[in-house]
Parts: sequence; structure tokens; C-alpha cells
Amino acid sequence: MDTQRLVRLFKNGRNQALRIPRDLELPGREALLRKEGRRLVVEPVARPSLLAVLARLRPLDEDFPTIERPVAEPVDI
Repeated sequence: MDTQRLVRLFKNGRNQALRIPRDLELPGREALLRKEGRRLVVEPVARPSLLAVLARLRPLDEDFPTIERPVAEPVDI
């Protein structure tokens, strides 16, 4: 469903800006802005998936030390 609202433009220093109404807020803190003819299109920046983040990690060169597991002590309840 397309939602549209009339919004006011204002100056913020030397930049033109607009307030995005709460019901049209985008997720995150960054967005992509592009111009298509006379139209401005604002899209939220997609966050990378966990798999994409893990794929960028370098493997560790060292081995983890062996950890001894002590026997659990009995507990009276």
C-alpha cells in the first residue's frame, strides 16, 4: 500500500531538509537517496545479515586452550 503525505521543506544550514512523519519513518540511522527524473527516492540501508558478517571474519591462527571441566558438586534442595 502506497502512503503519501504532504510535508514541508525547510533549510538546515545550507541544506534543504524535510521531516519524515512518524508513520512513514524508515528503520535504522542511514538511508540511500537518489534522484529519478524530478523524483527523489529515499530507501533504508539494509543491514548485513549475520551470515554476511561472519563470512568477512578472518579465521583464528591460534588454537583454543583445553579447559578442564570440574565435576559438579551435589546440592541439597
